Amino acid sequence: MLDVVVLFNGYSKRLSYNRTDANCTCTLIKGPKTIIVDTMTAWDRERLVEEHIVGYGVHQGTIFYEKQLQDDYQLCNGVSITATPGHTYEDVTVLVEAGTGRESVKYAITGDLFEKEEDVADPSLWKEVGTFALRKIQTSSRLRIMKYADYIIPGHGPMFRTNDALIRLLENQTDGE
Repeated sequence: MLDVVVLFNGYSKRLSYNRTDANCTCTLIKGPKTIIVDTMTAWDRERLVEEHIVGYGVHQGTIFYEKQLQDDYQLCNGVSITATPGHTYEDVTVLVEAGTGRESVKYAITGDLFEKEEDVADPSLWKEVGTFALRKIQTSSRLRIMKYADYIIPGHGPMFRTNDALIRLLENQTDGE
């Protein structure tokens, strides 16, 4: 049985044209492996003991594997990583399926694919910090992940529940691309 616990809700506030105050949401996945997603700062990397994935790259301790994520990468039963380029080319989302059967709950720990829930209704919030050349891909990735998950854990805000109204908002944004 997997358990998903948000340890710290991230945030992002635009201070001026070229300055933002931000910190990442930090999420703990407890199960056959203990997994921490987004450790708030790069200086917390020592907390990641067994498996360390940065964007498409896979690392274990000081060992860098040649394999780059292109398809889903299974960390353990119920936890996988999928490429979701958009904010940057290397962005990934951690997918967690907790529970079994009818009681299964799907979480998507998205990093900057979703900045925070507010960026669903106001796409300028993610577009102004993303890569212009990747906007169409990010729009598509956002819709795919929103349709998969029951809960989104965004990069810079509290977890939120998905619903048909949010999916429709993203579908309308896809049509406008």
